[in-house]
Amino acid sequence: MSGFEVILCIVNQGFSEEVMEAARSCGARGGTVLNARGTAKEEAEKRFNITVTPEKEIVMILSQVDIKEAILHAIYTKCGLNTPGQGIAFTVPVDDVVGLGAPILKVENLKEDKKEIKTNDEE
Repeated sequence: MSGFEVILCIVNQGFSEEVMEAARSCGARGGTVLNARGTAKEEAEKRFNITVTPEKEIVMILSQVDIKEAILHAIYTKCGLNTPGQGIAFTVPVDDVVGLGAPILKVENLKEDKKEIKTNDEE
């Protein structure tokens, strides 16, 4: 386990900076914004009483597990379904992280060879 999760937040176009402001207020360092297009149908608009804007932004935030809940709550409060951003957010577990000063936790079965990779702390 890496101690990180990815928070994915899908919002109407133009609201990604509000998502990042909410996330940064809880300790997130940054994120990545992807342009996307929604495909919800008319029945989803009726069921959730929302207007679906087809142009979307997906904000990906790599978060430490211990601040994930606070970030999700802040995003929901600022950009949730009942706001103009009409955002939804969810998390995905992360197995390994490299490039953040975090140790490599494990790598197994690289091209059929079992290679041991030590963490930064073990070197």
